[in-house]
Amino acid sequence: MITSVKNQQIKNWAKLKQKKYRKEQGCFIVEGEHLVEEALKSEWEVETIVVESTFEASIDLTNIQVETVSDHVFAHLAQTKSPQGILAIVKIKSTHDYEKNRLLLLDAVQDPGNLGTMIRTADAAGFDAIILGDGTVDLYNDKVIRASQGSIFHIPIIESSLEAAIFNLQADGVTVFASTLERAVPVQTIEWPKQAGLIVGNEGSGVNQTFIEKADQLVHIPIYGKAESLNVSIAAAIMMYQMQLN
Repeated sequence: MITSVKNQQIKNWAKLKQKKYRKEQGCFIVEGEHLVEEALKSEWEVETIVVESTFEASIDLTNIQVETVSDHVFAHLAQTKSPQGILAIVKIKSTHDYEKNRLLLLDAVQDPGNLGTMIRTADAAGFDAIILGDGTVDLYNDKVIRASQGSIFHIPIIESSLEAAIFNLQADGVTVFASTLERAVPVQTIEWPKQAGLIVGNEGSGVNQTFIEKADQLVHIPIYGKAESLNVSIAAAIMMYQMQLN
């Protein structure tokens, strides 16, 4: 059992709380029994499971490296206020191949809760993949992972230049829609093609004008009450389900 936060392995794992070290080590932390179980059930490689000394597992941890640490050391690694006593070190996985019938493209979404929620919703709505453009919050931020509730392991997520992604998708026959207010068609009136991608933008400034100009069609959600706008993750959810149900 590891009992010191000065242990070199503990130091390396603790660094994974920072984006630059996640990129450097090619790993990230998943915390909590549900998320660890989702990681284990997926095709992602779980490098190590870390448990505190008093933890009693209700999931199968056979055939996986398990490291037991003291409660003090676990608290040093944990990023939640009430740790559950289990976390996993998961290797970052590259994704290149994915279906292109229903795609969500995100332009500089900065709130980790919003990103995680949209990943979860895209998974629930049966989307094929999500493309994260420049300026979007780090996919492996612990708040993103928690908000996704494990959906990060269920749906292909690609980090890419949106300009290149839009060009390549259109070349493959995908119709690209951008969410915006001006010159946009109400979402409920659209007959969605078999292959469609939806661009959703930054919380404050929306979709970048460059991408609006490159989109095949502009779409918006009508506001019937006095609210000025919708939260980006709510708007994305409405449009994703509209794409699937229409």
